[in-house]
Amino acid sequence: MRRKKAQSLIGVSKTYRFKHSEHSEQVGFVNWFRAKYPHTLIFAIPNGEKRTISVATRLKAEGVTRGIPDLYIPSCNLWVEMKRATGGRLSPDQKKVIEYLRSVGHTVIIGKGARDASKQVLEFLKK
Repeated sequence: MRRKKAQSLIGVSKTYRFKHSEHSEQVGFVNWFRAKYPHTLIFAIPNGEKRTISVATRLKAEGVTRGIPDLYIPSCNLWVEMKRATGGRLSPDQKKVIEYLRSVGHTVIIGKGARDASKQVLEFLKK
């Protein structure tokens, strides 16, 4: 069986425009980032999925924390919180964590869609 090729931000199809989920925006951004910066680590923090109470309790004991941004780029000390291009907003927990991260010298980008996130990363890396 053939694996489905992930969409990149560079070659966004017409159907992609109709998929406005945070997931699809994050996939597009990560694909773009990995193509543009192939030797730079970017990884996701899988924090937002619905879970059973037993799994949530176990993960909380392991250190999972509400409000942590979606992605981290260690070499840049850069966090990326992804939102849908339209309609996405930060939760109170996300606001608190982002405020904390910024107060200790980290940079946090809030990307409203893959295009906005990539634009902000390019601007950040020019500094």
